[in-house]
Amino acid sequence: MQYFALLISHERDLAPEERAAEMRAYERFHAKARPAIRAGDALAPAATAVHVTGGPDAPVVTDGPFAEGAEVACGYYVFEAENLDEALAFARDIPVAKHGAVEVWPTVHAIEPARKSSGDEWLALLMEPPETTHAPHTPEWNAVAERHGEFAAAAGDHIVGGAALHDRSTATTVRVRDGEVVITDGPYAEGAEVANGFYVLNASERDEAVKVASMIPASTVQLRQLAGISGL
Repeated sequence: MQYFALLISHERDLAPEERAAEMRAYERFHAKARPAIRAGDALAPAATAVHVTGGPDAPVVTDGPFAEGAEVACGYYVFEAENLDEALAFARDIPVAKHGAVEVWPTVHAIEPARKSSGDEWLALLMEPPETTHAPHTPEWNAVAERHGEFAAAAGDHIVGGAALHDRSTATTVRVRDGEVVITDGPYAEGAEVANGFYVLNASERDEAVKVASMIPASTVQLRQLAGISGL
């Protein structure tokens, strides 16, 4: 089964030696977890984020940044794991867990990435109010899935990966503090909207990525460019 891990942290200005140490930590993590990693990358700074609200019929595009000082998504992974415990074991080894958090969600209908990130890819995180999210394979969920099928047909090769996520009750947040692993049920932050899916989109420029993201049938799409530095 595949699990989506969303990395969350304050954005930090690191000194060169600190940045190099963090890169080495991620290299060690990749060496250990590589057989289980199906996709992943860091995200470009939150100041470059784009929010698309209103759905495909009346999209409203708002540029970042997020609120100053807020903890924001800074990367993601997709793991292949036997069960949640194995996925959480991978999550606790991700370096960001020591100063931020990792949200882990089981996926539904994952789309395998077509290729490595080239720097022209974008993470589109789909957000919905809790009252409009539905359990997989219910009639309501199937109706939304049909709309995503229509989006996939229209977007074509712009889609290079993605998955629906199970409902928020299946999310687990992992933190590591002073060597102690802290695992809590639910997403990292309680908010008006929760993640219920993601796409990895290929687009050569921002306007093209926004155009594709505006077609996605979701209440809100958080669009972030991939940094293209994962080395996966």
